[in-house]
Amino acid sequence: MNTKKINVLLLENIHPDAARIYEDEGIIVRTAAGSFDEEELCKQIKDVAVLGIRSKTQVSEKVLDCAEHLLAIGAYCIGTNQIDVEACSKRGVIVFNAPYSNTRSVVELVLGEIIMLIRGVFDRSAKLHQGIWDKSASGTFEIRGKKLGIIGYGNIGAQLSVVAEAVGMKVYYYDLDEKLALGNARKCDSMENLLAKADIVTVHVDGRPENRGLIGADQFGLMKRGSVFLNLSRGFVVDIDALVENIKNGNIRGAAVDVFPYEPKHNYERFRSVLQQLPNVIITPHIGGSTEEAQQNIAEFVTGKIIDFVYNGGTALSVNFPNLQLPEIRNAHRLIHLHLNVPGILAKVNNILAAHSINIVGQYLKTNEHIGYVITDISREYDNVVMTEIKNIPGTIHFRILY
Repeated sequence: MNTKKINVLLLENIHPDAARIYEDEGIIVRTAAGSFDEEELCKQIKDVAVLGIRSKTQVSEKVLDCAEHLLAIGAYCIGTNQIDVEACSKRGVIVFNAPYSNTRSVVELVLGEIIMLIRGVFDRSAKLHQGIWDKSASGTFEIRGKKLGIIGYGNIGAQLSVVAEAVGMKVYYYDLDEKLALGNARKCDSMENLLAKADIVTVHVDGRPENRGLIGADQFGLMKRGSVFLNLSRGFVVDIDALVENIKNGNIRGAAVDVFPYEPKHNYERFRSVLQQLPNVIITPHIGGSTEEAQQNIAEFVTGKIIDFVYNGGTALSVNFPNLQLPEIRNAHRLIHLHLNVPGILAKVNNILAAHSINIVGQYLKTNEHIGYVITDISREYDNVVMTEIKNIPGTIHFRILY
């Protein structure tokens, strides 16, 4: 693969280790501190082979139509809802994310905020900065023995469960999928059941559309009076106006929110929210996973996966391609054929190679519901006619050659 033809665009202050790793491979890298809107991204992506983004940049079908050379998108974060993954699959663009790399950072922030909220530390600190000495134990508690309700028992929810139990909390969780309880955590049969039990409720669901408005006035009404609420998942999951109302009427005695329905595109845009200036409310600028350790881990993980795909064809842990862990290419040419998952494609590839007396030294096939991925290593120089025939097989989405 000629690295001079590989252009990488990294947006949203992705950790500099990502750019360094690409550049060490001889790849050209451009970076930008903020996100691009659709129009600007359409202009910038025309010659880009690899796009790296975080949560704010929206990769729409229109953007993909403008991407003439795009091979891969790296979501340097957990979620991929900002990317039209289905449209990527149809165009042969692979998507990688980092589902595990910042889990610990989010968990630590959640636990810290629970302690700050249940002790009222945030407000007392603000008062002391104003010269007000408010020393009292009234209305402050330990977290030991309190019931923590976790909505969403994925990577973050499950690890939070373990850490919370280690400091003496009683853990309950609810998830649509069947998830094995860790430690002494107890599964609730319904979210309503969890809300009624918990002293502290924390939300850790993914960004699927079905989760929009998951927590609203009805759900807050089911929670214990004086409970604590946290959302470090997605901004659209919670009805902010309903949360504000429940804080003002005392039903919710404290809240921490890290994600918002609308978030500034860069650090220079002013942030406004109805949550500002409310008592015992911690609001943070979407920094749940923003630690040096997490961002470095994400940079290394996603970049490593993309480089393996570009140079080796590996798709392990991709979001939308059939997952293949491949050996390095040794004394062979590697042909990569992505196609619709219909019968007979592999046979057609092999018949073309056989008709031209080309020997196969290794072959790998994996499919998912929609697409198939065939890797074929051949032992001799290839003829452009052969490659054209393979590329023109009906059902082909994308075909490329690794040298």
